[in-house]
Amino acid sequence: MDFLTWSHSLIQTFGYLGLIVVNLIGSATVFFPLPIAVLVFIFGGILNPWLVGLSAALGCTFGELTGYALGRGGGKVLEKKYERFLKIGERWFEKGKGFFCIFFFAATPLPYDVVGILGGIFNYNIKKFILASFLGKMVMNLALAFGGFYGIKWILNIFKLSL
Repeated sequence: MDFLTWSHSLIQTFGYLGLIVVNLIGSATVFFPLPIAVLVFIFGGILNPWLVGLSAALGCTFGELTGYALGRGGGKVLEKKYERFLKIGERWFEKGKGFFCIFFFAATPLPYDVVGILGGIFNYNIKKFILASFLGKMVMNLALAFGGFYGIKWILNIFKLSL
């Protein structure tokens, strides 16, 4: 059974709680993207898009803590290999731009795992990290959920499909 099929059945069975679990698992995979955005889009057209966005944001936020933990635990290995790039990132975090950087990457389809790892390496405040991640993931997942809410019927009509 592939991830999308399993996720779809989990969400249908458990609703918003299933959506939290699916997004937690999908976001916990570092550098191996799973198609959770598709599910947020689809279920935004089926369930309440506000609650879909909130559920997905909660799951994603806590799933992204794996990248942060990886940075905290394995940062020393990366520091030696990527010293030049880490200095640039460190300047961003030291100048108070860490919150904005985390929020921006969380709110867009940019490679968020890298920012999570950097947050861990630089020992960024975990509460601020969670808040910035949640706010960014909320923006992105609400956009996906409302895209599904307003667009899913149109897309299904084009391909002559039904829910």
